[in-house]
Amino acid sequence: MKIKIKKDLLLENLNKVSKAISTKNLVPALAGIKFDLTNEGLTLTASDNDITIRSFIKNDDNMSIEEEGSIIIQGRYILDIVRKLPDKVINLEVFDEMKVIISTENSEYNLNGINKSEYPNINLEENKTPIIINSKEFKELINQTAFAASTDEARPPLTGLNFKIVGDILECNCTDSYRLARKVLKLKENVDMDYNIVIPSKNIVEFARLLTDDNLDVELHIFNNKILFKCDNILFQSRLINGTFPNTANLLPKDSLLKITVNVNDLYDVIDRVSILTSDKEKNVVTLETNGNILTMKSSSAEIGRVEEKMNILKDKEEDIKISFSARYVMEALKVLDKEECEISFVGEVNPIIFKGKGNEDLIQLVLPIRTY
Repeated sequence: MKIKIKKDLLLENLNKVSKAISTKNLVPALAGIKFDLTNEGLTLTASDNDITIRSFIKNDDNMSIEEEGSIIIQGRYILDIVRKLPDKVINLEVFDEMKVIISTENSEYNLNGINKSEYPNINLEENKTPIIINSKEFKELINQTAFAASTDEARPPLTGLNFKIVGDILECNCTDSYRLARKVLKLKENVDMDYNIVIPSKNIVEFARLLTDDNLDVELHIFNNKILFKCDNILFQSRLINGTFPNTANLLPKDSLLKITVNVNDLYDVIDRVSILTSDKEKNVVTLETNGNILTMKSSSAEIGRVEEKMNILKDKEEDIKISFSARYVMEALKVLDKEECEISFVGEVNPIIFKGKGNEDLIQLVLPIRTY
């Protein structure tokens, strides 16, 4: 194997696949990145058995291929070397099947490689009819929901994103049992099969970070125990979570006692300031109270003190409400609303609070209140 390649191009693709390098795996080869060089181009593969990322660099003016071949190179070393080399072009050559030389005009690194036969056989199969989503819409879908996933491994389905796909509608739900983020997306085409799957949230967030171009198509290839995402020159495969995701539809109240409209940024800032004096940084409980068209936000701590701040609101009824909630949960919900104004629906002091961008029914954020007595 022998190749001359532009540093920036190699580094960009190494950075992408390196997200899947295993640091704790018992298989030494999985701590490396597999290089497969053919006349068509260079394929880089990394996996930790949970996710697999493959990137293909097409043979063009940015590279010169002298000899085909395959080798596994320790991931952290190849990444550091390529990142720190000052030259614009890098030579990579394999000797005696196991020795790797990485060189530029003034530098030369000799590394011990790992035989390609030691790499697990990873099948990145594709469906004939994948589900297609625009990359910008896909990123928004993940960013507006994944933050609500649980980190408690005792209930595995809650650590993932639930994708329900029926016809041309994709419904994404994410909950840690104290809050719910739901986004509904209309697909470009009808899907032949119905799907109800749970994808590990940390995996799908990692894939969303790789999407730097908003004008590409993301292909979803769904199988019984895994999902493959394909976008541009990247293949990203993740396992699926076994288990049943809870039915969250019955959490959404049909009616409301009171609905208020408020500027999203103003409300966020008020909650942010009021939460400074909360004593429990995990729950950081604040209390919301309406009186006519005035909303009062309060928090207090016996050790620190108390704070109170008022703001004007619009109401749909004469009713008033007093309710307490986690400032962090509500701020995270407000942060992803894509509208200037927010509609907040209240059913009662112990019922879920619903947040929507004004005029947007496709994105719903639900937060459970906290009893303070």
